[in-house]
Order: sequence, then structure tokens, then C-alpha cells
Amino acid sequence: MDALMNMLTGTLGPAGPLIAVGGLGLVLVLATLPFLLGKGPDPMQKLKERTRDERRRQDGDVQSLRLGGRNKDKLEKFSTFLEPQNAEEFSAVKLRLLQAGYRSPNAIRMFHFAQFALGIGALVIGLFLALSRAQNGEVTTQSMILWTLIPGAVGYMLPRYWVTKRLQKRREEITNGFPDSLDMMLVCVEAGQSMDHSIARVATEIRSGYPALADEYQIVAYEVKAGKDKPTVLKDMAERAGVPDVANFVTVLIQSAAFGTSIAEALRVYASEMRDKRVMRAEEKANTLPTKMTLATMMFCVPPLLIILLGPSIHSIIETFGQIGM
Repeated sequence: MDALMNMLTGTLGPAGPLIAVGGLGLVLVLATLPFLLGKGPDPMQKLKERTRDERRRQDGDVQSLRLGGRNKDKLEKFSTFLEPQNAEEFSAVKLRLLQAGYRSPNAIRMFHFAQFALGIGALVIGLFLALSRAQNGEVTTQSMILWTLIPGAVGYMLPRYWVTKRLQKRREEITNGFPDSLDMMLVCVEAGQSMDHSIARVATEIRSGYPALADEYQIVAYEVKAGKDKPTVLKDMAERAGVPDVANFVTVLIQSAAFGTSIAEALRVYASEMRDKRVMRAEEKANTLPTKMTLATMMFCVPPLLIILLGPSIHSIIETFGQIGM
């Protein structure tokens, strides 16, 4: 054992044993992955998958039914590893990806595969960086661990950060374009079109400015044409958008249809309210602007002003003391 330790220390430096243990652990992990990925599911797992497939078929996954078995996803055989097995966790991840605009049936598998692949890749890169630093000079064990684990953690969290930013951007786009879409929908309804035709027309007209909101309206139009219940379609739209204004609008439409009130009048009142809320949001941002600019003003305006005002006086003082000293 002492001879092995001396050989590792002489070959890889003072951190040779740690590097050897880390490399051996990585090799064992990579050697174990094929067995974990290739093992067959147990009977309970098969029952859960069958139940989940039936639930998806009942929910009307049209694309899955249309493709059938002709277009198999390459990651489908790893679904037990790349998809959450808990139904609640699966639904939460699926809803989050839907709100970010990823509607593909294999979006969940791709998301977790991206996390796994980027995490492992960044971990390997971090290990190479740590080994290169160990070759160039002495490094502590804590530094080696940080240089190895931090890139892996960053690579693993990068897809989640991307989805979060995409979700926020999409919600902001829907919020900004929703008042304009209501005004256009009101014009269509007052012109004599039905609510279904108005939604389809609005989806076509606002696509150039607000493609995310246009996609949501288009999905509603297609699902209504397919014969799906309109309240369910509208509730699904509110859930996919994830914006409170859209959820309130859906509630208004459902209540108007249930109580038999005029949809045009409800649209007029709600569109006016949405315009007022947009003005209020703009005023709120304008009111917070001076506070946000205070630090920038202090950093970029006050120092030059002090130099301009106090510079000549300081120069005169320095010259006066210099003459006295002479």
C-alpha cells in the first residue's frame, strides 16, 4: 500500500491519491449507468405506466394517437429513468414546460436528459480543470472538490434556468398582448361573429406581435372545432398561460355563458379593465424608475461633479503648500 501511495504521489503530485479515488469513482459510476438504464421495470412500474398511458389517452392526446407507433422517440426506452414516476411531480413538470411553450410529448424526457447530459459533461470538464490545476501546482482538497462539483451543478441547473426564463418571458408577452386581443375580440363579436370565430380571427391577427398568445388562442379554436367542451378548453388555456388575467377572463366567459348574459357586454367591461391595469402597470414601473436610477446617478454623476467642483480648489491648495515648503 505504501508503494502504491508513493507511486501515485510521484506520478500525480501530492493530490495523487485523491485524484485516483475520484477517477475510480467516476469509472464505477459510468460502468453502472448501463445496468441502471437497461434494467426492466418491475410489475408495479408496468401497471403505473399503463395507468398513465390510459389517462393520457382520456385527456385527448391527439398527437400521440395520430403518431401511434410509427414515430418512436429515441429516449422512450429510458422513460422510466428520465420521467418522474410520481404522478403529481410528472404533472407539475409537464405544466411548467407547457407554460414555457414546450408542448412536445417528449418534452419531459428531453428536459431531464438535458439536465443529466449537461451535468455529467460539466462534471467531466470540471474534473479535467481540477487535474490540470493539480499538475501546475499544489492545490488543496477543498479546491479540487469545488473545481469538480461546481461546473457539474451549473450544468445540471442550466436547463431549469432556461425554462424559468422562457416561462417568465412568455408570461410577460401574454400579459402585454392580452388587452389588445380583448379589444379585437370585442370588435369581432360586435360585428356579428360567434365567440369561436372571434377567437380564431384574433389568433390570426395578433400572431405577428404576440405569437405566444396567438398560439394559445389557436389551440382553443382547434380544440373547440374538434368537439371538446368549451369550458374545459378555456380552463386548459388559463392553466397553460399561467397568467391571472387570462384565468379571470375565462371565469367571466364561463359565467356569462352559464347565466345567459351578453358576451359582448362582458368583453367590453373586462377589456376596459385590462386597459386600465396595463396603464397602472406602466405607471408603477415609471414610479420605481427614480429609485432604480439612484445608485447609477451616485456612481456616474456625483464623482465627475465633485472632480469639476473641487478639482481646481485642491490644485490651488497643493500649489500653495508647495510654495510654502520651498
